[in-house]
Amino acid sequence: MAEELRIDERLAIPLAEIELRTSRSSGPGGQHANVTASRVEAVFDIEASRALDEARRARLLDRLGPVVTAVAQDGRSQYRNRELALSRLAAKLGGALRVPRHRRPTKPTRASRKRRLEQKRRTGERKRSRRRPSTED
Repeated sequence: MAEELRIDERLAIPLAEIELRTSRSSGPGGQHANVTASRVEAVFDIEASRALDEARRARLLDRLGPVVTAVAQDGRSQYRNRELALSRLAAKLGGALRVPRHRRPTKPTRASRKRRLEQKRRTGERKRSRRRPSTED
């Protein structure tokens, strides 16, 4: 098992900074669930982390808040739920760190404007043909 949680190719958080809490799961398992603490909760304190630089810390605080939590109780074993909780935590952190691409505004092409107006004309014509004939003729 690695001693760090890999978020992306440039960032890894030491597992010592992630608190893992266990408790009894409410999911499947029958009698097994009554005696084992298989539910795992991974808690990461963004403000106290020394693995983050200031830019990443500010981005995470803005998007996720001071503490990030990921819970797993899908599997019957604590080990499996631990792996799931850590991967969910990594996914949350990675998604919050992702910088969206800048959108360059574009204008509709001349052909697309022509098609749109032609479609509007056809729709209006279809609706006019559904009306009752006027009595003025």
